Amino acid sequence: MTIGTGRASSEEALRLADRHEGVFAAIGVHPHDADSFGPSDERWIRELAAHPKVVAVGECGLDYFRDRAARDAQRRAFVAQIGLARELGLALVVHTRAAEDDTLAVLAAEAGGLVVVLHCFSMPERVHEVVERGYMTSFAGQLTFSKATDLQAAARRVPADRLLVETDSPYLAPVPRRGRPNRPEYVAHTLRFLAGLRGVTATAMDALTTANAARAFGWQG
Repeated sequence: MTIGTGRASSEEALRLADRHEGVFAAIGVHPHDADSFGPSDERWIRELAAHPKVVAVGECGLDYFRDRAARDAQRRAFVAQIGLARELGLALVVHTRAAEDDTLAVLAAEAGGLVVVLHCFSMPERVHEVVERGYMTSFAGQLTFSKATDLQAAARRVPADRLLVETDSPYLAPVPRRGRPNRPEYVAHTLRFLAGLRGVTATAMDALTTANAARAFGWQG
């Protein structure tokens, strides 16, 4: 799955999905751009979502680390996109950074019954709550970092049917590619590391996370 963070990148994600049989698209507005979010954004999300290879709304959410948009605007855009995911019958891909309390509060209030994917999972201290709510947890390259022991412990606790892996390209390249621009193919390093944490083979983890993604996003693989 390739993901949009605004109109231009969402349209490009859909072009890639059209071009490649195994690629699907998520469309939405990143919290960094929430200040300008409005009815016109809701319209183009609805229009693009008519395409059968659009499987999720996102990435949307809250980012209080960069604070590139006003927090009230971030929350409004987040709630609106949760509503669109519900209206359109799509999964919700969530970005959260330094905003765990508000992110989980908004999801609790607005996202009941939706498939919620916590992209680039980074709140290991809240893993128990996340598991109780049934959210999908998607692990990126930082899982492989030597100091990420809390995240690694969380990855062992998540039920098998909630596990996903991702790259978050071009960021967070996993060991042994850390420090370089990330590439989609490097997801194999994260997958192998996660398999080792869970005590299963990479082949088994590949089959598991692929099946989880197919179920979460409603695609036929």
